[in-house]
Amino acid sequence: MESKKLPLFPLNLVPFPGEEINLHIFEPRYRQLVKDCLEQDSTFVIPVFLNGTVGEYGTEMKIVEVVKKYERGEMDIKTVGLNAVRVIQFKKRETDKLYPGGMVVPLENIDDEDFILREKIDAELDKLYEVLKIQRSRESSKSFDIAHYIGMNLEQELNLLQITRESDRQTIILEHLRKVIPVIIETERMKKLIQMNGHFKHLNPLDF
Repeated sequence: MESKKLPLFPLNLVPFPGEEINLHIFEPRYRQLVKDCLEQDSTFVIPVFLNGTVGEYGTEMKIVEVVKKYERGEMDIKTVGLNAVRVIQFKKRETDKLYPGGMVVPLENIDDEDFILREKIDAELDKLYEVLKIQRSRESSKSFDIAHYIGMNLEQELNLLQITRESDRQTIILEHLRKVIPVIIETERMKKLIQMNGHFKHLNPLDF
C-alpha cells in the first residue's frame, strides 16, 4: 500500500479500526492539528505511546464531530478509527506547525473470520460475563470490537493491532480468554472467602 503524510497525535492507548473515541483537546499543538484537519478535511494518526516512546504502529482517525468549544480554545471532539497503520517516518514537529507528523503506510486488514473460532470465543465470553455478573451484548465478537473488554494490557492490544488477519487475531483472543478466565474465577472465589471471614458458617453434617 502507498504511504501518505499525516499529522500525528501520540497517545497512551490503542485505538482500533471502527472504534469511536472521544477526545478532550487542550494542548495548543493539538488544537492546531484539529483545526488543520477540519479545514483540510484530513485524517490524523494516533500512534501508540508506550514505554516513553512513540511507537511504530497506530490507527488512522477521522474527526466525526466537534462536540464543544471552550472559551480558552479547548474542545471536545468525536473521532472514529479507520484502519491500522505503520509509521515509517516520524517528525517531532512538522514544518511551520506545532504538532508532530510523519509518513504512514496503511496495514492490510484481511477479514477471514473463522466461524468455529467465533463460536468458541462466544462461549468463553459468555463464561467471562457470567463470572463477572455482567450482561453481555452480542452485537459483535470481532476481535477489534472486544479487545478492550477482555483484560488485555496495552502491549497485548498493540500486538493485536499489527496483525492483518482476523483469524489470527481470533486465535490470540481465544488463547487469552482461556488463560484469563480461570484467574478471574479464582479471584472471585477468594473475594467470597474474604467476605465470609467472621460470619457464622453453616456446615453440612458429615457421614462417617
